[in-house]
Amino acid sequence: MSESESSGDEGYTVTNVLLGYTSKEPKGDEISHLGGRPTWIDPSSPPSAALARCKACHYMMVLLLQLNGEVPEFPGHERWLYILTCRRKTCRRKDGSLRVLRGLRTTGAAMKEKKTKDKPKENTEQAKAVAQIGDSLFGAKPFSGSSSMNSFSKLGAGPINPFSSSSPSASTPSNPFAAKSPPSKPTPQPQSLTTDLPKTFASTLSLNNNQKPQQFGPPEPWPSEASLPPAYPVYYLDPDYEELDPINDIPLPPQNMQIDDSSSTGGGKEDKDIFESTIDSTFQKFADRLAQNPDQVLRYEFRGQPLLYSKMDAVGKMFGGGNKHEKVKAQRGMPRCMNCGAQRVFEVQLTPHTIMELEREDDGLDGMEWGTVIVGVCEKDCQQSGVEAGGVGYVEEWAGVQWEELSEKRSDARMI
Repeated sequence: MSESESSGDEGYTVTNVLLGYTSKEPKGDEISHLGGRPTWIDPSSPPSAALARCKACHYMMVLLLQLNGEVPEFPGHERWLYILTCRRKTCRRKDGSLRVLRGLRTTGAAMKEKKTKDKPKENTEQAKAVAQIGDSLFGAKPFSGSSSMNSFSKLGAGPINPFSSSSPSASTPSNPFAAKSPPSKPTPQPQSLTTDLPKTFASTLSLNNNQKPQQFGPPEPWPSEASLPPAYPVYYLDPDYEELDPINDIPLPPQNMQIDDSSSTGGGKEDKDIFESTIDSTFQKFADRLAQNPDQVLRYEFRGQPLLYSKMDAVGKMFGGGNKHEKVKAQRGMPRCMNCGAQRVFEVQLTPHTIMELEREDDGLDGMEWGTVIVGVCEKDCQQSGVEAGGVGYVEEWAGVQWEELSEKRSDARMI
């Protein structure tokens, strides 16, 4: 049993993974939903339309998931997640045909906490005294934080529900009595080290972040509603913690194939490797785990571990999969945040049942072809560069798409 699991009173196992199920009516949260059109934290400050264009065809994308992602780890952070996809058939399985955005507005509580961490210890008492004077003169009230209504409190103790809605809070007023330090002479800045170093060494100083920082020019206005591609139908989310039966590992099929390792040509070992790869225990675990709660459309656990569809593709290799005989080692771990360079952590993933729900009214099965979509977010929940306190910013996060394999053994994945 892993650290994220605990035993229930009736013999089953309850994990820290919060599952999402579809509902025609909102269950106390109108922010989080599958399909429909995206709504923004501040309707007057939407993200640039360039962030919602397919990187393959540059056509506007549609919404798969909008999620209220407020977590207690970031008090005062009003954060929403958006998963967008291109509906054009020619873009399927292409890089950039699915993108993730994180919207963020930091309230006064978040800014106050950040300033407190940055202040020298010797100025703490002085700052408290100044703040009290300001409160008495201007009648300022201490910030009370955002008031989130957890509509799922009936679930008892456990991880905070990321689907609960919240209302924005006002920012803490600035202190008019803040001490001003005398101006000092500007200190000549040394020439950038990276400009004089060899290119290979300079790249090492960038914390192995080989991605270019996000560039934010003038925002591209959004097209009219009539020019947007048709949206998927709207389904709200009904969350509940994952419950597993006591015996949740279905044994693999019996191995009727006899493997001869004594071949002098070495073919026996190669045949054994090929045979073991056809079993694909990773996909078997994926299918068995989802089969216990077959109607789930998403899995949520901030800083948790995703349930991999495969360990042999590029995404699976990032999480430790791959062929042990490969000479070229794949990248380990998700790419760093393109905005601040911090590490990324897992937050949410979509399951194949999402496709069935969103395409229920479509004719045929010639639709989306992914097995799962894994979302990695900045572990620091950074704000878009240039956005001031109280403003709304949007940062593109990492989407790890594990595409559905076309072999017969994966044909039932979308029917889970």
